[in-house]
Amino acid sequence: MSKGHQVTVYNAHHHPYKQRKWKGVQIIHCFDGEQFIGTAGQFIYDLNCIRDARRKNFDVILFLGYTSSSVWGRWFPRNAAVISNMDGMEWKRRKYSGPVKRFLMYAEKLAVKYSDHLIADSTAVQQYLDRKYNKQTSYISYGAEIAETENEAALQNYGLVKQGYYMLMARMEPENNIEMILDGFCKTSSVEKFIVVGKISNSFGKKIAEKYRKDERIIFAGGIFEQNTINSLRKYCKLYFHGHSVGGTNPSLLEAMAGGALIAAHDNEFNRAVLNEDAFYFSTADEVMGLINTNKLREKAAGIICNNLKKIKEQFNWPAIVDAYEAVMIECHKAKR
Repeated sequence: MSKGHQVTVYNAHHHPYKQRKWKGVQIIHCFDGEQFIGTAGQFIYDLNCIRDARRKNFDVILFLGYTSSSVWGRWFPRNAAVISNMDGMEWKRRKYSGPVKRFLMYAEKLAVKYSDHLIADSTAVQQYLDRKYNKQTSYISYGAEIAETENEAALQNYGLVKQGYYMLMARMEPENNIEMILDGFCKTSSVEKFIVVGKISNSFGKKIAEKYRKDERIIFAGGIFEQNTINSLRKYCKLYFHGHSVGGTNPSLLEAMAGGALIAAHDNEFNRAVLNEDAFYFSTADEVMGLINTNKLREKAAGIICNNLKKIKEQFNWPAIVDAYEAVMIECHKAKR
């Protein structure tokens, strides 16, 4: 748009935004059957988008993810350069059954086969793709914005005080290691509270809430969508636990960094690729307990928080990411002609 490109975005027919344009971006609404038949509806939606794209004269098509689009790879428009953001390694998620994991690995292979170029939002994912498929891949990170608003008074709604609580924010899924983190917390005699932000309406969320309901220190706050409140909770917690163990660069991790949180992250290649040495790490409930019991967290806090804010400003910022995507698209379009 501001760079002189015409941009079109596909959107589900039931999305609340019904206009055909947004800030100059063309919006095409395609039928999405997910609300009627569940997950299978995603495949119908992607097919409808691809069928429409075949009638257009697009120079470049960008797929953000591949799970339900790559199976239609034979029908991708041939004249357009096809770029796929490969997201995380979905087949690693513990919530999926064996057959689903095998399908996801198959879908990944199809995405590689039918794409002209691949994008990874994590250096760890890029290394995996390069190693497994030996196909050219660009690393373009996800982004975040420095949190500008916070209000210590927002803590009062949850009975919290500045530097007097721990926090995690995640979808209630096994691979986010919520149980490991809370098990470690429960092993301590800490008088501080632990706030868990995220909907608990799925089966795993209900299981977790039931398991820890007798520990009055643990607060299940559900989903919180008011940005000032989230910024405040991150900013003033004693330690922010990030348990995500699969996927690429996780948006909630970048947002915690941008919010000035002191972070303890699950020790894996994805988190280390983002945080490097600017975090505390854990792999077991006992290591979580050790972090909570130590009195030395604040000794390194200022330097760690400052370094992570610098990363957001210099590396994980949206203007640089937009420029990187534009450069890849222009190059892929030239190669396709």
